[in-house]
Amino acid sequence: MAKILITGAGGYIGTTLVDAALEAGHEVVALDRFFFGENLMRDFLDRKKFSVRKIDIRDVKPSDLEGVDVVMDLAALSNDPAGSLNPDLTTSINFKGRVHVAEAAKAAGVSRYILASSCSVYGYGESTDLTEKSSTNPLTEYATSTFHAEQSAMEMGDDTFCVSATRNATVFGLSRRMRFDLVVNQMTRDAVQKGRLTVMGGGEQWRPLVHVRDVARAFLNIAGQPTDMVNRQVFNVGRDNYQIRQLAFTVRENLPFPVTIETLPDNNDRRNYNASFDKARTVLGFEAKYDVAFAVNEIYQAIKKGDVDLGSRTVTVDWYRHLLDAQQLVSQVELNGRIL
Repeated sequence: MAKILITGAGGYIGTTLVDAALEAGHEVVALDRFFFGENLMRDFLDRKKFSVRKIDIRDVKPSDLEGVDVVMDLAALSNDPAGSLNPDLTTSINFKGRVHVAEAAKAAGVSRYILASSCSVYGYGESTDLTEKSSTNPLTEYATSTFHAEQSAMEMGDDTFCVSATRNATVFGLSRRMRFDLVVNQMTRDAVQKGRLTVMGGGEQWRPLVHVRDVARAFLNIAGQPTDMVNRQVFNVGRDNYQIRQLAFTVRENLPFPVTIETLPDNNDRRNYNASFDKARTVLGFEAKYDVAFAVNEIYQAIKKGDVDLGSRTVTVDWYRHLLDAQQLVSQVELNGRIL
C-alpha cells in the first residue's frame, strides 16, 4: 500500500478519490485550501490512515511531501466559467501552482505524480474520437492553463519521477462536495426542480462524459501500473460521448415524471469535442463502470431525500464570485490588518 497525497482533496473529485484510496487500503494525506468547507473531511477523520493539511498549493514545500509515494494533483479553480472569472488567478493556481507542486514532489523524492487534466484541452475538435495524439485547441483560460500544466509536468518525467496525466471527460454523479454546474448534474437538478430542461446552442455539440467514481478509479489504476507503462503518458478518461440534446433526452427518460425539453439556437460556448478512450482500455485495462442513467437516478434519489446540498456552494463560479466579493469587502474595512 502507498502513502498518497491528494491536492484538491476537498473538491468534487477529490473527496471521492480520498474515499476510494482509503477503501483500497492506502494512507491518504488530504491537502487543500478547503474553499468549500473543511467539514467535507469529517467522515474521514476517524480513519487511522488519514490526515489533513490546510495548505495553498502555491505554498507547498518539498518538506510537506516527504515520505509520500504518490502525489495526485487535483487542485485547481475548476471548470471553464470559473476559470474566466479571474484569468490571472486561474493561471497562478491552475498552471503555476500545479507546476510548483510537481517540482516540489520531485525535489522531495516522490516517485509518482499524477495530474488531473481535462478533455477541455481539445476545445473545438477537428474530428470525432479524439485521441491523446490529436491536436489540442484550448478555448478558455481554464483549458489553456490545464494544458500548459500538463505539458510542463510531462517534461519533468524521468527514470526516478514517473509523471502521468488524466484528461478527464466532463464529470458527473454524486459527491460529498456536490456540483450542479456540470451538465448531467445540472440537467437532473433542473428537471427535478423545474420539470424543464433548456438546451443551448441547438444541442448538437459533443461532450465526453465520466462518472466521478470512475475518475477516482482511473487515478488508483494508474498509480498501480508499472512505471514504464505510464511514465510521461496522458490518458483520456471517460465512458461515453453525447451530443447535448441527446443527453437531455437521456436524462428525461430516466426520471419518473414528465420533463419538457426546450432547445435554443444561440450559445457563446464554442466547445465541441468527442474523445476516444481506447488508450486507457488498451494500456491500463481501464473501463468506466457508471453510466448517465445510474447518475440521474442517484442524484434524483438524493434530492428527493434531501441528502444533497442545493445551495450556492454547488455552483462553482457563483461560490468563487462570493469568495472574491467577500475578500474585496474585507480589504475595504480592514485597518492595520484587523477587521474588528
